[in-house]
Amino acid sequence: MSHRLIGEILIETCGLSEEALGEALKVQDEKGGRLGAILIRQKAISEADLTKALSIQFDIPFSSTLPLEGLKTDFTEKVSIQFLKKYKMVPVITPNGASIALSDPLLFQPLDDLCLLLGGDGMETVLVPPAAVQSVINFAYDMTRDSAEQVIEGMHEEDTDLILSEIEDIGDLLDDTSDAPIIKLVNLMLSQAVKDRASDIHVEPSQNRVKIRYRVDGILYDKLAPPKHVQSTLISRIKIMAKMNIAEKRLPQDGRIEIKIGDKNIDIRVSTIPTAFGERVVMRLLDKTNVLLTVLDLGMPEDRLKEFDKLIRSAYGIILVTGPTGSGKTTTLYAALSTINTTDINIITIEDPIEYQIEGIGQIQVNPKIDLTFANGLRSIVRQDPDVILVGEVRDLETAEIAIQSALTGHLVFSTLHTNDSASAVTRLIDMGIEHFLVTSSVVAILAQRLVRVICSHCKEEYVPDEESLQNIGLNPKTVAGKKIYRGRGCPLCLDTGYRGRTGIFELMILDDNLKHLILKTSDANVIKHRAVEQGMVTLQQNGAQKVLDGITTIEEVFRITYH
Repeated sequence: MSHRLIGEILIETCGLSEEALGEALKVQDEKGGRLGAILIRQKAISEADLTKALSIQFDIPFSSTLPLEGLKTDFTEKVSIQFLKKYKMVPVITPNGASIALSDPLLFQPLDDLCLLLGGDGMETVLVPPAAVQSVINFAYDMTRDSAEQVIEGMHEEDTDLILSEIEDIGDLLDDTSDAPIIKLVNLMLSQAVKDRASDIHVEPSQNRVKIRYRVDGILYDKLAPPKHVQSTLISRIKIMAKMNIAEKRLPQDGRIEIKIGDKNIDIRVSTIPTAFGERVVMRLLDKTNVLLTVLDLGMPEDRLKEFDKLIRSAYGIILVTGPTGSGKTTTLYAALSTINTTDINIITIEDPIEYQIEGIGQIQVNPKIDLTFANGLRSIVRQDPDVILVGEVRDLETAEIAIQSALTGHLVFSTLHTNDSASAVTRLIDMGIEHFLVTSSVVAILAQRLVRVICSHCKEEYVPDEESLQNIGLNPKTVAGKKIYRGRGCPLCLDTGYRGRTGIFELMILDDNLKHLILKTSDANVIKHRAVEQGMVTLQQNGAQKVLDGITTIEEVFRITYH
């Protein structure tokens, strides 16, 4: 074994500075602890840097990742997930051989215990960063858990009479080894939904059964159908987790659950409503580990992106984002805010609900119970000396008036409206009772958007569409001749849908002098849209058609989203 010091090795292998090492050694003298851990806490090195250095110090092979293909998961029956997570080690048994991956070479005793449990004396060891060990542990135990269908099949009438004990939230849902079938079912339902990238889970009771559906990439899919006798216990378990009143079944309720599944932190908003056949539950899943998007990630064409980037840096005015529920409006606004969020500007938002917490931004949650409405909150925000204000939604005349006043007094205001396209937003504001001249003097741009599903890259195939399909999305079959059009065949990776993930299509209407003069005369959306197109505005359908030609989405998807 090498007797070189870890600090020396780190300076050599990952360019650690002498100053950073000196600081860490000082902390070690004062408080004790291991040098590597202190350097990671001080963000001087990464976990992978430390593992690599330890592999040199202890002369143990290093690997930055571990194979998941062909991984045997039999060990999950002999070893508990808690043991492996505690000591950050995992057996890696593949057709090519067996070894134990670990992050800390000093854990001799647990390593011997693991070898004994597996009956493989003196197995080879390999040093791997903690994150890679964690992902193999999660993968192995997730693969071997009973599927929700199996749990439902194994459930008997008497199981549902189990007293629903209020179990404290366990750290990680994958760690929960509870034997109560209903707890098992709810945990599996949630972990399966996260695995399938679902945004919502619906529990829908009908006369003779219960239907559980997941919304993936905007489309609802039937997933499970537990027997009717499971219904009340299933819903009570969800209500306990969401800290709701389980005795109240006649009134709608709202609650929240925060869970951890593997390395993901999931925030779940739960809503129940009473129906003729029992309570109906909808859970909205928000993956907090998802990094906030920037404007570049939205999928805007280059020219539109430049215009939008310039607009969001305006000194004042209103920028509206429009589209139906679930069309990604909030994501676009958050992306805009995080793009312009610097220390020299004050950004305050009022939202219902707050979907992501953004560092350095003051976010207010609407609360009608205490009369904190959009309008009241907005009045107070203006007194907080903001540069940029985000109003979750313009729902009424009062909110619209204050937003316009704020824009006219030198604030940049972002907000959303539920309209089909950008021109209709003007009509909506005027219908609400806003004067034409106030609209033209405050609104600088309106962005209409939709989300289209992206073709799965694993089963993408070229095909020749018929002329009618092309015409449906405004493409001329003659001009498209010779261009490649794609669709997804469907594979296990995309749950046989042919799509995986979503991207935006956009229609950006900038209110120039020409359009403003027109709006002063008319609020007819068709006339406004026609003029904007004449001036070069690209419509939602045209942007969608371009994404079809770029091989990003399909003709059917653009037609589904833009046909109205």
